[in-house]
Amino acid sequence: MSNYLITVNKEELQCSTSDVDSLDSILVNENTLHVLDKNSAFDVEIIHSNFLNKTITLSINGNIFDVKLEDEYDQQIKKMGLLAVTTQKLNEVKAPMPGLIVDVLVEVGQEVIEGTALLVLSAMKMENVILAQGEGVIKSVEVKKDDAVEKGQLIIEME
Repeated sequence: MSNYLITVNKEELQCSTSDVDSLDSILVNENTLHVLDKNSAFDVEIIHSNFLNKTITLSINGNIFDVKLEDEYDQQIKKMGLLAVTTQKLNEVKAPMPGLIVDVLVEVGQEVIEGTALLVLSAMKMENVILAQGEGVIKSVEVKKDDAVEKGQLIIEME
């Protein structure tokens, strides 16, 4: 017997295959069921389903519910923390190539996340926007506009 975790509009419910089997349901058409449970009748319509993400949007007696299904394997992976998103802490930003600083886009004390534009470096007749590769707070900016930099030179320090 399998156990499922069903999240309905952010409320979690435990369910087993025997719970599902005990429902009295009739398939009305491809997307609609008529369900009897504990002497109550429910008209259930599948509005949208995404089987890859195990999500489904249902209309039950005219009320809309977003449902996410997790089987035992999904629950174990979640419990182990394998789906946790991690962010990289950034300490130093170094010049990727020799060039000229065209513009500094951040200042000391500013919080940045991955993808934040830090500065513009002109090299080989091209302007390159240098982006943060992780998150952090600007501790110091070691360059200013019109400074020449060498490859590998420290340009921004983060904490």
